[in-house]
Amino acid sequence: MNLAFPERETMEFLYNSNIAYVLLVVGFVLALLAIVAPGTGMLEVGAFFLLALAGFAIYNIGFDLWALIVLMLALIPFVYAIRKPKREWALALSILGVIAGSLYLFPSRGFLPAVNPILAALVSVLVASFLWWTIRKVVAAHHARPLQDLHSLIGQIGEAKTQVLEEGTVQMAGELWSARSEKPIPAGSRVRVVSREGLILIVTLNELSKK
Repeated sequence: MNLAFPERETMEFLYNSNIAYVLLVVGFVLALLAIVAPGTGMLEVGAFFLLALAGFAIYNIGFDLWALIVLMLALIPFVYAIRKPKREWALALSILGVIAGSLYLFPSRGFLPAVNPILAALVSVLVASFLWWTIRKVVAAHHARPLQDLHSLIGQIGEAKTQVLEEGTVQMAGELWSARSEKPIPAGSRVRVVSREGLILIVTLNELSKK
């Protein structure tokens, strides 16, 4: 019995440029979402896992340096777009950079990419549509919050939607907010806002929850 066969089969699976392309694109999308909506850490873990697999495949398959540079440069207009409202052109430029950089990252012969064209077209359309709609909604909500009276949140009681310590999410005044606390607070607990740092609420376990 050849015990090395399953391992070799797995390696061949990761060496496939189409698989590596999907892993790279999905991982990159999760990383971008983690930038605009940090909180539970699930996006960060998912992005790290997928990008690590994609990186392993890319290392063995090989890559075009110019495409990698384009992929990395796509982060610049993305960060600009989420910091400045109504900068759709920057978001569009970032999405094009992600699509082009990931599509041509793998060595190919001629103009056509190494990735299956049908797969490339489908993934490109889905990623562009998803990022365009999702990021614009998140950025709009993010920049709309300062219009509220943030000082009125101090002292209010809400609910921890995730475990809160170094980071977490709480529901306060009918909205979800990023939050931190000095001591661990389990998900589902009642919390009270004691202060805030920008748009991050500093919360503590509500005394009534301890009874």
